[in-house]
Amino acid sequence: MKYYLVAGEASGDLHASHLMSEIKKNDSEAEFRFFGGDLMAAQGGTLVKHYRQMAFMGFIAVIKNLRTVLRNMRDCKRDIKEYSPDAVILVDYPGFNLKIAKYVKTKLGIPTHYYIAPKIWAWKEYRIKEIKKYVDYMYSILPFEVDYFSGLGYKVDYVGNPTVDELAKREDADETFSQFSVANNLNSKPIIALIAGSRVGEIKDSLPRMIEAVEEMDEYQFVVAGAPSISPKLYEDIIGDKPVKVVYGKTYRLMQQATAALVTSGTATLETALMGVPQVVCYYVAGGKFSYKLFEKILNVKFVSLVNLIAGKEVVKELLACYFTPENTRMELSKILQPSHREKIFEGYKLMRNRLGAVGAPRHAAKVIVKRVVDR
Repeated sequence: MKYYLVAGEASGDLHASHLMSEIKKNDSEAEFRFFGGDLMAAQGGTLVKHYRQMAFMGFIAVIKNLRTVLRNMRDCKRDIKEYSPDAVILVDYPGFNLKIAKYVKTKLGIPTHYYIAPKIWAWKEYRIKEIKKYVDYMYSILPFEVDYFSGLGYKVDYVGNPTVDELAKREDADETFSQFSVANNLNSKPIIALIAGSRVGEIKDSLPRMIEAVEEMDEYQFVVAGAPSISPKLYEDIIGDKPVKVVYGKTYRLMQQATAALVTSGTATLETALMGVPQVVCYYVAGGKFSYKLFEKILNVKFVSLVNLIAGKEVVKELLACYFTPENTRMELSKILQPSHREKIFEGYKLMRNRLGAVGAPRHAAKVIVKRVVDR
């Protein structure tokens, strides 16, 4: 069977590559053509366009690169039509992929499979109309999405969460604190990890507040999870002469050795929880209380961190917008360093972990996709 995949960013490349690997196990004659990245290319098939030519994040970036975005969309539609696959698999990246789904469904009549459901539950519920019309099959990696989409009259398949798989097979899982410290020129004090995101804006907004929050906590050492795509100069300019270290491309290894963490909201909150590290979720939005009140009205959910959303209750503290101050962060960090508070967090992590289920998200998704393609 012929499969066409569309992934528009690094995380999509990772998830799609694992899915392709599992599809090949279920379909020995599988052929692939795709918009994606190096990890997908390593699975075989034809890479038509690299995600580096597509990954424009945020409204301003999209507007600045609108001509490129539209060209990418035209190229993708034309290439799918010429390839005439048995199935189109769209991976996350909803701004682009839902438009591709519409074209494929209405103009080509090819079944559309969407792996990693768009997070419309946050504030873009209007997109359910597009999804119902143009997406034949939706595969969710968050358990609460099943009931959410069901309530909107749309059935989705929960296949498990790929982050569980990635952590289960990570390298250096047996690394000791001493080995990590020596390898990264750290001292013997307990580590507090500062995980401030992977985008320039996030880092500029979050990291200075995190660093100010931990000043004078001399019994700990503070280590930033440096994003490989970010220039070291950005971290150097923010840190200055403060006693804070940066390690690059070693986030899982850092989490594993950390006593606690300050984490910018996103997948990192889930990763931190699965690693069993107590955390405070920190997310800055300009505009003070006005922005906070505005988001309260816009958001359809009680929480922003995946940890709390999956558990269905507050497991970790979320400091958002105007509440993400050095003073508040220091107070909440002090709490999660206390044994009694840590135990409550660990209980919440256990609940979350049970709801996520076992490893095997790409395997489960691939089996269902191949069966549906073959049975068609």
